[in-house]
Amino acid sequence: MDKLFIKNRQGQRVAVIIDYPNGQQKGLAFVMHGLSGFKEQPHIQTFADAFLKQNYVVVRFDTTNTFGESDGQYEDATTTNYYNDLEDVITWARGQSWYQEPFVLAGHSLGGICTALFAEKYPEKVKALAPISTVVSGTLSAQVSKQKKKFETWRQTGWLEKPSISKPGTIKRLKWSHMEDRLKYDLLPEVRKLTMPVLFIVGEDDDLTPPEHQKLLYEKLPGQKEMYIIKGAPHTFREPEHLQEIAKIFSQWLEKV
Repeated sequence: MDKLFIKNRQGQRVAVIIDYPNGQQKGLAFVMHGLSGFKEQPHIQTFADAFLKQNYVVVRFDTTNTFGESDGQYEDATTTNYYNDLEDVITWARGQSWYQEPFVLAGHSLGGICTALFAEKYPEKVKALAPISTVVSGTLSAQVSKQKKKFETWRQTGWLEKPSISKPGTIKRLKWSHMEDRLKYDLLPEVRKLTMPVLFIVGEDDDLTPPEHQKLLYEKLPGQKEMYIIKGAPHTFREPEHLQEIAKIFSQWLEKV
């Protein structure tokens, strides 16, 4: 495993981890966390481990403006900044000895929409895609019924505040400008470009990117596709049994791609 810092297009430091397989390299995968996430979260590690077991070199990174080791403040996080960091990490990777195209992309939530946006923009570079619990569009995010009251308060006050589960003791504060930026993004108009194999996994009890959102995208996909709903799981997977189920799904999927 190598851990290093690279610079993004803004000159900010981005923390990157590269995991190397024991066997001969079969492929390359980039794994991306979601909003306020970080590269060592249990579900991100689970995705990465599944690739490693299949002899992929795996690149994980902390975007800027999150709670990882990269520069920036969480309150400034946007879909745009997360997406640009993904592009910048891939651009940096091109100069490395282990770089291969096409590669596989996996991302959770906001990382899911970023990886899928990249795949829509550069389909020839992407061998397969796993947008897990993905945001499908900013408009759909704003329409989640259980979140509507929270969204209204956020819009009126300019801030969304909630305690972090992944980083206990931390209060997450996010500007309303995050939502204004997110509303610019939608995977549905260009979905026909996602011709590569696509894997969906979502929690049955996900109230941020619910299964019905995933189904909207899934049904429009033109190529090989699979969708799994994890019984009793929320938006972010933390329970050992949920992580084990995801590891098994990933492993079986990777054997086919």
